[in-house]
Amino acid sequence: DAGPDVRRAVDAAGRLVGRLGPLLDAAGPARGRLRMLFTGRQARSRVLEAVAEVHTAVAEAEERELPLLFGQVSVDLLRAPESDVAVWVDFELRSAEYYSLLAEMSGAGPDRDAAEGFLPSGMADRVRGLRLDDAHLRVSLRGYQSFGARFALAQKRVILGDEMGLGKTVQAIAALAHLSARGETHFLVVCPASVLINWAREIRARSTLRTLPVHGPERQSAFDVWSRDGGVALTTFDALHTLPAAADCGLRPGMLVVDEAHYVKNPATRRSQAVSGWTQHTERVLFLTGTPMENRVEEFRSLVRHLQPELAPSIHTTHGAAGSLAFRRAVAPAYLRRNQVDVLTELPALVQVDEWERFSPGDLDAYREAVGAGHFMRMRRAAYARPATSAKLNRLRELVAEAAGNGLKVVVFSYFREVLHTVGQALESPVFGPLSGSIPAPRRQRLIDDFGAVDGHAVLLSQIQAGGVGLNMQSASVVIICEPQIKPTMEHQAVARAHRMGQIRTVQVHRLLVADSVDERMLDILARKERLFDLYARRSDVAETTPDAVDVSDGALARRIVEEEQLRLATATGAISAADEAVEIDGTDGTAAVDETAPEVREG
Repeated sequence: DAGPDVRRAVDAAGRLVGRLGPLLDAAGPARGRLRMLFTGRQARSRVLEAVAEVHTAVAEAEERELPLLFGQVSVDLLRAPESDVAVWVDFELRSAEYYSLLAEMSGAGPDRDAAEGFLPSGMADRVRGLRLDDAHLRVSLRGYQSFGARFALAQKRVILGDEMGLGKTVQAIAALAHLSARGETHFLVVCPASVLINWAREIRARSTLRTLPVHGPERQSAFDVWSRDGGVALTTFDALHTLPAAADCGLRPGMLVVDEAHYVKNPATRRSQAVSGWTQHTERVLFLTGTPMENRVEEFRSLVRHLQPELAPSIHTTHGAAGSLAFRRAVAPAYLRRNQVDVLTELPALVQVDEWERFSPGDLDAYREAVGAGHFMRMRRAAYARPATSAKLNRLRELVAEAAGNGLKVVVFSYFREVLHTVGQALESPVFGPLSGSIPAPRRQRLIDDFGAVDGHAVLLSQIQAGGVGLNMQSASVVIICEPQIKPTMEHQAVARAHRMGQIRTVQVHRLLVADSVDERMLDILARKERLFDLYARRSDVAETTPDAVDVSDGALARRIVEEEQLRLATATGAISAADEAVEIDGTDGTAAVDETAPEVREG
């Protein structure tokens, strides 16, 4: 009944009353000339000071548009009850807020320790004691989100490593809004180009902060405007190194936010050096990443060196070997992580199904040719080489037809643009995309918006690299992955685009696989790696006692699979150098494999 802004309105009104109450008492004699006439000189001076402070408080409230906020909430309260249909539509649009309120009222919210990332009690108490100023915020935060924003403010230089779907962006915006309310004027956000437009949209929707894109041909003039007028400057990793360095321009932003911060884990890269220049001249720095410890502790340690260099030497692999709590204690001053299962008790079910198929004769011929040539990437997409007889493609059409019958939206992910092109031609449904790294970020966002705006069934095609970072696809409730991925995190991130906060339906994930093929070999080898990733990156309680299992390079994995398949099919023509194959720019695919050896290619 009260609408989405009631909590913010009540909190703001409470603070205003708390401030005005004592001032109005002190200014009481100013209500009448006679009372002021019989008030002593010193008392009259105090009364006039109180009157001035009342004027200041009222002026600040008007500047924050509190009268408009209070008026809107009052109108919401006076409205007649909505129809059942309107209520359901509102629930679909704001399901996260409904679930959050229900959890709060029923006492069924997440465990507090889990919501606070199992931080040491003293540190958690200090973070809880910081009061978040939401004067410039336009969204109600969940409890764990408020804690995350306060952690960033209290600890000043930290990594927020929440699992995807928990609202890291919102927590960063809340921290920026707090600092803005306290007088800071300049903020800098650095992110991949693919999510820059999403940052601009999120900041505008969830705060009153002014945004200014600083990239493209006009980035220098935009930087000059930001330097002069302030606001939130949004730039990319590639653009940052072309801008004046922090030391040269004399600017000290109130906070630097680095999204997808694992892009700067390699200190030798240009992007890492550019970010480092700003971190050294900024008091408050917030790194956002869902997978900061994907492979080795050293990668996590390199991120900490940007933030708290004195802490990095104390982080050892032995902390992981000793278990989760030991590792958490070691990194607590600079690291906070929460997982969906711990804090999003309302998230609908995630149903994952492996769709196993057998090669058709045509598929098998194409696969044998790829194996004989020792071509790892062609082996991975051989199941789609003969569309007319493709077993995977036939099953994909069946899944899409079932989704269409239920009016559900579908996202189809593949590593290969060639596969997505084949899928698009095979479908009769309304098809959007494919999304790929070559599509400009604004057009990519428009495709997702158009897909979400369709009434009922539609299909969105996306390269898994382009759709797995920073884009929200929660209008889809069916996810189809065309082939297994070399890195477990790539699939986790892609699925999390749909299975995230705000989703109101069960999300079905279908992974298309072929038995006795590269798919099965990959799953066999990756099974142990994925278990270790799940334990290590999500739970932080596995050390580098088996570094070969935690950090299997793409090249080593590809080489092993090619050799095994050549032996199995008795086509021992000599394995190619699969390490080169794993990072090549494939002629038909047009994209590089995701590998740290090619960071500039990967971001592009």
